[in-house]
Amino acid sequence: MNIIEFENINIGYDYRFLVLKNINLNIKEGEHWVILGANGSGKSTLLKLISNDLYPNTHYEFKKKIFGIEKWDIFDLKKKLGIVTNELQNEFVYQARFASGYEIVRSGFFASIGKKEHHIFTKEQNEKTDEIFDYLDIKVLKDKKASLMSTGELRKCLIARALIYRPKALLLDEPTTGLDIKAQKNFLSLIKRLTSTLSIIIITHHVKEIIEDISHVALIADNCIYKQGLKKDILTSANISKVFDLDIELLSKNNKYYIKED
Repeated sequence: MNIIEFENINIGYDYRFLVLKNINLNIKEGEHWVILGANGSGKSTLLKLISNDLYPNTHYEFKKKIFGIEKWDIFDLKKKLGIVTNELQNEFVYQARFASGYEIVRSGFFASIGKKEHHIFTKEQNEKTDEIFDYLDIKVLKDKKASLMSTGELRKCLIARALIYRPKALLLDEPTTGLDIKAQKNFLSLIKRLTSTLSIIIITHHVKEIIEDISHVALIADNCIYKQGLKKDILTSANISKVFDLDIELLSKNNKYYIKED
């Protein structure tokens, strides 16, 4: 089944001023993608398109299907597509800073920012929450308040929250932003573990977030998808230089990619 099936999608304030142009993207179950682009290239808009927070410009004929369905109730979509963004993390930082890790993860059942007074959880929901803490090996965060967590710890809780309904795919926005070197390594190892159970889609401007298990890459430049396909075919110095409008030498070792420093 296709996770994402987009054809001729345009997004803008009106049909004359487009933020994204002629987006064609097909992501299948079992594939792992990175969507790479510079800041301001349209990545955030594409993220909102995938997460169903934006709808295409209707002046053009287009196809927009997620898991084969054109129109989703957002709550139902999040059961199939786990979503973790920096915007979501900021909402927890400012609106649910006294929520425990356990409350953060369980809030996924209601798609809420933390636990609300009217929320009543079933025994089955509590058991599922415990299972996810065990699976991700983050039991140490169960009782820790969001205000006392590091950026990486809170992000792990948000991944656990996104997995509460056992989705078929996980959408991550700049997953290592704000993490120190050790935390980045640990977090990318966690993502690598998840590739065995669901599809991963990472939207980023960091080449270092292209882990070994990524199978496909889409490059965004000039508000459109410049290139897309198998990772080994797309990740070239010429293509990366085009994306970042800079002369870049891209190197690889053991299926990991990095930019050569001067």
